[in-house]
Amino acid sequence: MVEQRALVTGGSRGIGRAIAMALSGLGHDVTIMGRTEAALTQAIAEGVAKRGLSVDVTDEKALSQAVADSGPYHILINNAGAAESAPFHTTSLDLFRRMMAVNVESAFIATRTALPGMVKLGSGRIVNVASIAGLKGYPYVSAYCAAKHAIIGMTRALALELAKTRITVNALCPGYTDTDLIAEAANTIAKKTGIPAAKAIEHFAKTNPGGRLITPAEVTNAALWLCSEGASAITGQAITVAGGDL
Repeated sequence: MVEQRALVTGGSRGIGRAIAMALSGLGHDVTIMGRTEAALTQAIAEGVAKRGLSVDVTDEKALSQAVADSGPYHILINNAGAAESAPFHTTSLDLFRRMMAVNVESAFIATRTALPGMVKLGSGRIVNVASIAGLKGYPYVSAYCAAKHAIIGMTRALALELAKTRITVNALCPGYTDTDLIAEAANTIAKKTGIPAAKAIEHFAKTNPGGRLITPAEVTNAALWLCSEGASAITGQAITVAGGDL
């Protein structure tokens, strides 16, 4: 396999880290991006990537500059994201905007900046890590659901714009996945409600069709396929990785 340059946002932990590690294992030149310098340094020391960029992905200028300066890239994995919960009637505009900024706007900015380089290279793979929350609704996370629906819409629109090129754009929609994000969500629920965190995680697992948490490796395998030459005709798709049909 020919070495390609890849950028993974939110690449120091969870699904992003797993994808970055797998791409590195295939011999690609991988850069990861995240907020925490210490986490990036540790990830690089553990072979996850060749280099790390400490960037706040909600800062348009900083993100676009970092992508432009470190590119061009053959592969872009827009994985940076966050989830906050609140009943709709107490969801503030600030919370809504935070969800859009980190989950959608960051992918828009990174893609817009990386795309000219892909055009010059003559090919590219863009994979947006969305969620099953982008395909259906869930209570108490209306802002998060809106953001994930938005990134799937952006994926489909851009894929059509690029359909006559060798650049593909797809979205992955994992179900509840065994990452620190889920652990943090369970701990938040425990603090707010008194329900044990383990019970909250059990509820998340049962929400998936298969009744279990998805593993980062399962999401990674789907991402690697989308990045492969064999997936050159796959574009504009929102692929569910949830252990069953929603």
